[in-house]
Order: sequence, then structure tokens, then C-alpha cells
Amino acid sequence: MTLFGPAFGLAMHYQVFLLSRMREEYELTGSPTAAVARGLERTGRIVTAAAVAISVVFLAFTVSGISLVRAYGIGLPLAVLMDATLIRGAVLPAAMRLGGRATWWAPAPLRRLHSRYGLREEPAAAARRDGDRALTG
Repeated sequence: MTLFGPAFGLAMHYQVFLLSRMREEYELTGSPTAAVARGLERTGRIVTAAAVAISVVFLAFTVSGISLVRAYGIGLPLAVLMDATLIRGAVLPAAMRLGGRATWWAPAPLRRLHSRYGLREEPAAAARRDGDRALTG
């Protein structure tokens, strides 16, 4: 039971990262299918590398003389790798695909709040265009 908190926190971190990228793609394309595919495409390597790196760190806990720390060293890497492969790679995209446009529904007050204060990544083309203008003066 003590593994649940850290494992859940790490899992949510990866899912929020993935879902935020999917949401950005959905806003750009308007296609739920394309948003899921592009979101996975753009975050897959980053999330997998992060999951492997943190799992290696947690595996180092197995050399500890304290049994609880050793349990973390076995349980957390398993939880992180399972989440990064099975949940992020199969279950989440399947659920998003089945949900279609309903997946992106939000109540009107929340949509207004997000449109006013939500964080957005500047499109690459606009950033390049602004950079070119700055260089040409």
C-alpha cells in the first residue's frame, strides 16, 4: 500500500504530459484520431526515456539493507515501466479513440476559463516567422 502514492504520482505525471500534448494537437487539427496519434508520436520517446531513467534510479534502491526501501526498489520500477508501456501505450490511446470527440468535452465555464488563462505552445511556424523578422530587422 505504501507504493501506491509514489507510483500513482509518477503515473499521473506521464499521463498529464501525454494528454496535454494530445489536447494541443486536437486544438490544431480538430481530429481526435490525429490528436491521439500525434500526441503519442511526439511524447513516446521522451516518456519512455524518462520511465527507463527513473526505473534505473529506483532499481538502485534494491541494494539497501532496509526492506521497505528494497521493496520500493522492486515495486516502483515495475509500476513505472508498466504504466509507461501498457497504460500509456495501449489503454489510454484506446480509451481516447473510443471516446472520440466526447473525450474533449468540457463544461462551458471551464472552456471559457481555459480559453482566457490556459497555457498554449506557440506554433513552430509562427515562432520561426517571428525569429526571421527579428533577424532581418
